[in-house]
Amino acid sequence: MNYSQYRQLFELEINKSDEKIDLAKAALYLALEDDRKFDPDEYLNALDTMANEVQETLPEAPYPLRIIKTINNYLYNDLGFIGNTIDYYDPRNSFLNQVIDRRTGIPITLSLIYLEIAKRINFPMVGIGMPGHFLIRPNFEEAGIYVDAFNQGEILFPQDCQEKLAKIYSQPVELQPQFLATVSNKQFLVRMLTNLKAIYLNRNEGLKAIGVIDRILLLFPNAVMEKRDRGVLYYQLNLWAEARQDLESYLVNFSQADDIEIIRQLLTKISQNL
Repeated sequence: MNYSQYRQLFELEINKSDEKIDLAKAALYLALEDDRKFDPDEYLNALDTMANEVQETLPEAPYPLRIIKTINNYLYNDLGFIGNTIDYYDPRNSFLNQVIDRRTGIPITLSLIYLEIAKRINFPMVGIGMPGHFLIRPNFEEAGIYVDAFNQGEILFPQDCQEKLAKIYSQPVELQPQFLATVSNKQFLVRMLTNLKAIYLNRNEGLKAIGVIDRILLLFPNAVMEKRDRGVLYYQLNLWAEARQDLESYLVNFSQADDIEIIRQLLTKISQNL
């Protein structure tokens, strides 16, 4: 299977209605573009096995906190999953197959494993796109509790979330309702990809960052800021025609943007090279 076929698998999955997108499959197809030597079905089977083993140890009285405690004990004590605090920006932390193999990840990928297990034992949970730190919670009204998959499944209440935000941003932060809003499947994948994009930019891996942006735009074609970023990357790589197309698109949509003069200067330089 070649590169374009991996991308096609991802695109076919995300083109389903949002609620029918299989997050685990989409995440594995995402990983295939960087690591082409694994079989996604093996990792889907691994998630099935995890869920089956959790199912066997569930308490007779299936209260939410007891179920969460059972999942926590299995993932963090029995299997030894852990948040990667030593090398948080290792790209392997963003690839589901690597996280399952290494039992090490970042908040969103560990949350994905947790969500997939919960789904398989009929204990639906949802992703919470809190700024700076991804969380999950049981999917029922007024659950009132959140789970931090990065920190051994720690159970949080809204006040705890506010304190975590203050710690992340090193200043008091007022907890806004949107900070604890659920995310759609597409939003979940974009957050995964945005993390990966930042990692590649910091590592000066422009072509890989472009590949990530391509997939963000498959999810949200009207994300014009992503086109701007891709255009700048194309410019840095001397891919003039591609850079012009993206940067001109940005100009059309954001003619009053603060960086518009910089973009015009880039387009002038691009014209001189075409």
